[in-house]
Amino acid sequence: MRAEEREIRFDHLTSPEVGAALAEGWTTVVFACGATEQHGPHLALSMDASHGTALAEAVARRLGRALVAPTVRVGCSEHHMAFPGTLTLRKETFHALVEDVVASLGRHGFRRIVVLPTHGGNFAPLADGMASFRAAAPEAEVLACTDLGVVMEVWTRVAQEFGGLGAGVGGHADVAEGSILLALHPERVRPHRVEPGRVGPLDADVTARLFAHGMKAVSSNGILGDPTGMNAPLGRRLVDALAQRLVEDLGEA
Repeated sequence: MRAEEREIRFDHLTSPEVGAALAEGWTTVVFACGATEQHGPHLALSMDASHGTALAEAVARRLGRALVAPTVRVGCSEHHMAFPGTLTLRKETFHALVEDVVASLGRHGFRRIVVLPTHGGNFAPLADGMASFRAAAPEAEVLACTDLGVVMEVWTRVAQEFGGLGAGVGGHADVAEGSILLALHPERVRPHRVEPGRVGPLDADVTARLFAHGMKAVSSNGILGDPTGMNAPLGRRLVDALAQRLVEDLGEA
């Protein structure tokens, strides 16, 4: 079986198969930290977790000889709790969870552990916890994407190049996330409920109000951006482009 066809997801493998991969030198592992939270009236709560699994696999395939550990499916989502269905972790709980996952992977012999946040509320907590994560697996190199601006830059550029849709990228339940979920799980999208949210750049002022006072303080329908025009081909391109950018950044880390 060619490397690009090999099953690399932990939850699709047996324990002996993971052990065999490690023995063969597959000592890099990637996992995402997503969320279970509202994504407007048109996207399922699983958006960030679904994106996380797809992005982690795309990154692992590009890195080569890398496996994918299960996505952490609940994150730091307090700012979405005004919307039913959202689940959230305290920052301390999130840190402990990620630290324990990293420690487990290190104990099994993984020597490069890559953590990918796919929910905006997880970026700062991950950045704050890097010292403890690295201490949890002292024999491994622990890396994480902690710059939300990278994601926004890639999404905006790709959406604009694809169909002039860059203005619809706002960071949450927008044309980018809608397109990604259409590409991954179209049955979890409600196209007839698409509507614009807060349109404009996700600048420091908006971000501060969002995290201090909750999503409803900046967007009554829970959308940042405009999902109008979302489409599956764009979604596939967004996942691939972000994966490529993250791999390039990891190579410079």
